[in-house]
Amino acid sequence: MKNKIFKAFGLLAITSLLMVSCTKDLDRLPPYDFSSAQVYKDLAGYKQVLAKLYAGLSLTGNSGPDGQGDIRGIDEGFSSYLRQYWQAQELSTDEAVIAWNDATIKDFHFMTWSSSDVFLRALYYRMYFQIALCNEFIRESDPSKLAERNIAGADAAEIGFMRAEAKFLRALSYYHALDLYGNVPFVTENDAVGAFLPPRITRTALFNYVESELKAIETTLKDAKANEYGRADKAAAWALLSRLYLNAEIYTGTSRYTEAITYSNKVITAPYSLTGNWRNLFVADNNLTGANEIIFPITFDGSKSRTWGGTTYLIHAPIVGSMNPNSFGVDFGWGGIRTTKQFVQKFAGPAGDSRMNFYTSGQNLDINDIGTATDGYGIVKFSNKTSGGGNGSNPTWTDTDFPMFRLAEIYLNYAEAVLRGGAGGDAATALNYINMLRQRAYGNASGNITAGQLDLQFILDERAKELHWEAVRRTDLVRYGQFTTGAYLWAWKGNTFNGQAVGSHRNLYPVPASDLIANPNLVQNTGY
Repeated sequence: MKNKIFKAFGLLAITSLLMVSCTKDLDRLPPYDFSSAQVYKDLAGYKQVLAKLYAGLSLTGNSGPDGQGDIRGIDEGFSSYLRQYWQAQELSTDEAVIAWNDATIKDFHFMTWSSSDVFLRALYYRMYFQIALCNEFIRESDPSKLAERNIAGADAAEIGFMRAEAKFLRALSYYHALDLYGNVPFVTENDAVGAFLPPRITRTALFNYVESELKAIETTLKDAKANEYGRADKAAAWALLSRLYLNAEIYTGTSRYTEAITYSNKVITAPYSLTGNWRNLFVADNNLTGANEIIFPITFDGSKSRTWGGTTYLIHAPIVGSMNPNSFGVDFGWGGIRTTKQFVQKFAGPAGDSRMNFYTSGQNLDINDIGTATDGYGIVKFSNKTSGGGNGSNPTWTDTDFPMFRLAEIYLNYAEAVLRGGAGGDAATALNYINMLRQRAYGNASGNITAGQLDLQFILDERAKELHWEAVRRTDLVRYGQFTTGAYLWAWKGNTFNGQAVGSHRNLYPVPASDLIANPNLVQNTGY
């Protein structure tokens, strides 16, 4: 799928691509003169459209970042789903700061964003564009539609799997909306196509919807590791349910840690295993070296795709100061992203942790000025070099896939859910999973911990070490009550050098003001 996903995108019917908001700059009508009958005439046509759904997570349009962008109102290069999602999840935390002055980009770290923030608006638009695409595919892959088109037998069965994948992708975007924005517009394949005012769904109701969708498709997706690489299978749905249930108390007020353990166990007993070398999870050929651990990747191919988002962004932008772009398999650095002293200090334990990948030469530990690229240590994580030391296929557009879900996170989810009182697991197994991660990190048992050392704060810190820059940090800090409060401070949190608490309303991002104006069904999140 990594190769196929970029070859030809399905062309949806023009009438199907009105965005779910009524804001004019959300409308995206592709300049194609195709009808649904032409596009969905056979299995090949359906697969082309499915490729567009997956590419919606990585690319920005149908011809690269230079035209035919999917959404309006923001520079196309900025509009990548993964780039905007990563910024919302990482730049707002202790794990990342950025030097640039692009629009409101620094407001993430300062925690001073508003409902008119261009980046939060772009992410919101991107999620709902993705949802609109998925809704259309789900409509067109209904069994009644297949019967009308005389598609039957093995082809119909394969399209049935694709339909379940589209529902997974829609559930993933709705999960992101649930986590980031809370109470949002809601539209499914059952709603009429075209511009209308979608109703508002509450956070709890959306949680229930995402849960029900994932549980419905866990039996209709292909078995774990039975699908093409890069496409969702049962394990991807289980992994998302594990994450959903771990955060259920934040979303609904009711904890669901037992279910988090149940679905973590489903993944753990599937045919996945830890990659021997942690660094090989983030290299140009991680579709090979990380395939046994990565449950669901967002795929990139430098010879077939062009985007200023995704891992192109995550490899170029962190090259700061004296870092050599050639060491990362790319042609130049963007001098942007670093990390804070507080994150660096989490590695103050035993020496030898291979996840401690900081670039310090010429870099200051303290960040006196976020806009100075040499303030803050660099992070060496994602690379366009292969596991064998060669370069990716293109020095500008990278080959490295982004792991949206991987087995290590599921081990951590299990351990945390056990410590928080979930049933169906045990402390000894939780300790073993944590030590498996640490043995990989240290190369031996020198990093192992005892049962007495395993507490919730240890797990949060371990998640930072294992999963940093994988777009989970904000969600983790919110769950632990450390994102907005004074319980944990980091440099420039709240726009002060040493950090300060901010209003608890910032645990959610605001619904974009433009959508509130356009849709009277919506209500702004408290505090904005």
